[in-house]
Amino acid sequence: MVFLDDKPIIWHVMNIYARQGFSDFVIATGYLGGIIHDWVEGLETPWKITALDTGEKTLTGGRIRQCLELIGSERSFATYGDGLGNINLKHLLNFHINQRRAATVTAVRPPARFGLLESSNGMVTSFTEKNQADAGWINGGFFVLEPNAIEYIHEDMEPFESGALPRMVSDSNLSAYQHTDFWQPMDTLREKQELAKYALAGNPPWLIGI
Repeated sequence: MVFLDDKPIIWHVMNIYARQGFSDFVIATGYLGGIIHDWVEGLETPWKITALDTGEKTLTGGRIRQCLELIGSERSFATYGDGLGNINLKHLLNFHINQRRAATVTAVRPPARFGLLESSNGMVTSFTEKNQADAGWINGGFFVLEPNAIEYIHEDMEPFESGALPRMVSDSNLSAYQHTDFWQPMDTLREKQELAKYALAGNPPWLIGI
């Protein structure tokens, strides 16, 4: 619920989906979830939003499992509440369908947080900005999940990232959709400030091109 401009980041995440025609949401809540429930109740929007209390101590695997139980037999999207990107969801969905696996994760390049410094005999010989492409690929969220993805979540008290996802990998049942355009998490104060600055723009980078 950290605000960017005059709206919490979760609203900006949901707007990425709504702008592309996906506006039926389930928000998994836990610790201090009442704040989100109150916000949803007071929100005036054409979106359909269900705030689902998944338990204060439930980890990401259990939260996703409970959401999948609520959704039932439909394919669904899932993502985190602290990362923004101009993911083309229809391209992501088409990729997932063609791959025919239980789930697809969006692979992104992590933001380059530090410059590269090279030295020789105690003297700096090069100081350049780190290239984002040098950092490899990471889990950027923005999943597509088939109903059978629930079979890979064994209990509420396990992270999705270290429980279900490795099991899918072992079964060759997880695809990766590579997104090379804008994506940024909100892991640091600096990143929060950058995203807040973007949010003040008329068309922030996580909405460009979608």
